[in-house]
Amino acid sequence: MTQTMTAAYDDVTKAINAFDELVSDGFPREELFLDRDNRQVKVIAPDTVLREVEEILRRHEPDEVWSRPFEAP
Repeated sequence: MTQTMTAAYDDVTKAINAFDELVSDGFPREELFLDRDNRQVKVIAPDTVLREVEEILRRHEPDEVWSRPFEAP
């Protein structure tokens, strides 16, 4: 199953750093979304890598992290 994991940060710099780390770790850019206005990073990923995604997102001290099933447009 595929999930959308979202992390909300209190500082846009933390969100940018989390996004950049995901890119450097090889996650496809088309599955990553940086919302600068809301200071959020969203990742669309299969269940098999969600733990790794969450570890990366939490390294950058988010206020909140949550996931939900991915719904294709």
